[in-house]
Amino acid sequence: MKYVKKVSQRWNSYIIQSINYLNTFDYKKAIFYNERALQLKTEEWRKLAAKNNIAVILMEEGKHKESIQIFLSLITKKEVSKNYQFLGKTLDNIGFCYFKISDSKKALSYLSKSLEIRKKANKSFDLGKIYIHYAKFYEESDPVLAKKYMLNSYKKFSAINCIDERLATLQLIIKNSSNQELKKYATIYVDLTDSVFEIRQKSKNQFAKIKYDSKKEREENLKLNTHKAENELQLERQKNRNIISYIMIILSLSLIIVLYFYLTSRGNREKIEATYNSETRIAKKLHDELANDIYHTMAFAESNNLSLPENREQLLNNLDIIYSRTTDISKENSPIVTSEKYIFYLKEMISGFNTPNINLLLNDIETISWSEIEKNKKIIVYRVVQELLVNMKKHSNAALVGINFKKTNNSIIITYSDNGKGIDINSITFKNGLHNIENRILAVKGEIDIDSTLGKGFKVFIKFPV
Repeated sequence: MKYVKKVSQRWNSYIIQSINYLNTFDYKKAIFYNERALQLKTEEWRKLAAKNNIAVILMEEGKHKESIQIFLSLITKKEVSKNYQFLGKTLDNIGFCYFKISDSKKALSYLSKSLEIRKKANKSFDLGKIYIHYAKFYEESDPVLAKKYMLNSYKKFSAINCIDERLATLQLIIKNSSNQELKKYATIYVDLTDSVFEIRQKSKNQFAKIKYDSKKEREENLKLNTHKAENELQLERQKNRNIISYIMIILSLSLIIVLYFYLTSRGNREKIEATYNSETRIAKKLHDELANDIYHTMAFAESNNLSLPENREQLLNNLDIIYSRTTDISKENSPIVTSEKYIFYLKEMISGFNTPNINLLLNDIETISWSEIEKNKKIIVYRVVQELLVNMKKHSNAALVGINFKKTNNSIIITYSDNGKGIDINSITFKNGLHNIENRILAVKGEIDIDSTLGKGFKVFIKFPV
């Protein structure tokens, strides 16, 4: 660029480079070259054209408020106000920007001024542009009027055979059409696309033979000039490549071995720790719950006359309670099926808590596509629901329990409620079951909220991302 002496040529070069970058969606460089053009000491109309280009680039970026400020400054210039084609285009762009920022009143005002000017000039391309902007303006509020402007735009672009604009207008028409009309314009779009592809392909192939011969000759000359040097360097390059390959292989193998032993060691530690925690928890349950029940039952049997019907019945009830606790502990520590039968086993586990004294309501569990949920999250759902029901059975004395499932766009929501004795929310401590529930939900970046009052039941709201 430093060798170009004429300012006009430098200006043209900057503008062409900005257009090329705009077409490749490199907006930053496109604006940069327009700013370079603005810095040149040249005619006022060239500077205004460069400013207009910057505003158009900002509009393409979606920065409509910044674009409006530049366009509004342009229409105050006499060079623009006297050039009806420039003025009509600028007013059209202002109206479209106001439409994009939802200022419909100003948008319609500027679009109307532009349409009036462009109708007088009667240039098909400019009319096609303003009609397509009107179509987008009315697309939501008045589909019929929008469709009319789409068709008018398509006719104008077709009259001058403006292919790219015809295709863009057809896309908008197809989007807002249905049934036979949709089929009609879709067919036109496909035919036009095929025709454009064929023409462009022929254009590419027109000078293929010349380009091929020229390229072949150039390659042969390069081969002759570099053949000797390549032969001398080939062995050295191969040697260097072999050395680098050996080093990379040794490093990769070393890294793989270290990583393997590290992961194996960590996995073993985690398994040992998980096993220890599980065994500790089971042992605690057996000691705190099952052992006490067995001791009291044995004491009852030793101190009471079992020949009496009421004592025998009490003994049987105690044994039934022991059996129920044993079953609960077994279920809590049994493996969970996460295959396509997951929902069956989840419902079966929940139904196990539905007794003559407890009415359990389960809602919308089948509305969730469990096959799309990650395995670890399905396990957490199973364990959390199980923990809530076990706590209910042990502590709440509830007669009615409700569990609701809900799927939103990005989350699963589980709402649990019962009519049991509740707890004092101000003195709640997350221990045992509640602590397990909280840890599991937090592990999947979820949320948990507890609402309860003494004598007024117990509610839990759980939400975690899919």
